[in-house]
Amino acid sequence: MGAVMGVRGPVAVAVGAVVAAAGLLVVDPNGPRSWWPPCPLFALTGIQCPACGSTRMVHALLHGDLAAAWRFNAVMLVVGLPLLAWLWARWFRAARRGERTAPLSPKVGTPVLALAVAWMVVRNLVG
Repeated sequence: MGAVMGVRGPVAVAVGAVVAAAGLLVVDPNGPRSWWPPCPLFALTGIQCPACGSTRMVHALLHGDLAAAWRFNAVMLVVGLPLLAWLWARWFRAARRGERTAPLSPKVGTPVLALAVAWMVVRNLVG
């Protein structure tokens, strides 16, 4: 019973992701009447955060348009989605065992942070 209680968080996040994906299948975030919120940083400053374009990227990916997904956010497509899947799997595995998820090693966190900062700088200078 303890393992079932422990997996509620990861399962709730997975269900939320599936619901969001279903929404992205039917509502185009590129449209003028889209109810998908814009990136708050971009809306306020015009600066693209490392995740900017991720909603549009997932929409394109769900519709089989890999080229558009790449244009919207290549780094999130290639690094971000697999990283999120791996982090979720770590969380779920630990929760199933009734354990806390171990903190991320600096060997993972530091390169991810460096890539995010570099991607943010590059995409704002280039495009």
